[in-house]
Amino acid sequence: MSKLAFVFPGQGSQYVGMVSDLYEKNAEARSIIGEADKVLGFSLSKICFEGPEEELRQTRNTQPAIFLHSIVLSKLYRGLPATMASGHSLGEYSALVFAKALTFQDGLKLVRLRGELMQKAGTEQHGTMAAVVGLDPAAINEVCSEASAVGVVQAANFNSPGQIVISGSAVGVRKAMELAKSRGAKLVKELPVSGAFHSPLMESARNGLKNALDATDIHDAQIPVYANVTARPVQRASEIRELLFRQLTSPVRWEESVANMVADGAGTFVEIGPGKVLQGLVKRIAPNVEVRGIDKFTDIASSLDVKTHSSR
Repeated sequence: MSKLAFVFPGQGSQYVGMVSDLYEKNAEARSIIGEADKVLGFSLSKICFEGPEEELRQTRNTQPAIFLHSIVLSKLYRGLPATMASGHSLGEYSALVFAKALTFQDGLKLVRLRGELMQKAGTEQHGTMAAVVGLDPAAINEVCSEASAVGVVQAANFNSPGQIVISGSAVGVRKAMELAKSRGAKLVKELPVSGAFHSPLMESARNGLKNALDATDIHDAQIPVYANVTARPVQRASEIRELLFRQLTSPVRWEESVANMVADGAGTFVEIGPGKVLQGLVKRIAPNVEVRGIDKFTDIASSLDVKTHSSR
């Protein structure tokens, strides 16, 4: 029997109006969303429901908003239990709450702080990111290595075959973009981001995050969570803490994570949270698995079908 894997999205999947239908149609969702506002001490729900988009796009708000959306959906889900999980960047925190390694409240505080620290680091150390399509990881690493002669740049997200994001100083990233084009990349595009995420330019955010992680009660995960840093399953609390710390400046090895989950028996992937980014990536990484998503309240009922499909 194939296994069910939950995957949780990261930054970029937010939209104005997120979680609002869940809030309107479900008492448990209302309770969780109300709890989030109380824990944070401000109305995150208002920003989710009404925006404005500029406010929602602020990293300090985006991260807790996506996290909240994912957690509410995972609490309302009533289908077959997932036996493994993973999350893209910020989504790793959602996966760890789902796996009961973190409480909802602690996860929420951590992602809000992480967002604030990353936003501050982006202001202090101006950087950028770019998507490169059509080059393999070895070629990207070579391009980054050459370009780093003029400025900091490294691979930030290995998203799917031939789709990699690079990150670093503006001069380093733009030099790498030139080199990637000259090596035959099909598409090279700078991204509208507020910082050089998953690069050494996030270094200043690490101390604050480390202090918070050290002060947070982290438990062994009840199911394997495939970590961004290693692409391997992790369950031990001490390892989870260390990997979350390293994740801030390390590449997200998403393609390998999904491939490893498939190798370990995952036959159905359900994206839990706003948007469809991960569904697209999983389809490109593993064309033979079943992929679906839960984003709106109406998706909750159809999620019960997962039980039938997964037990074929």
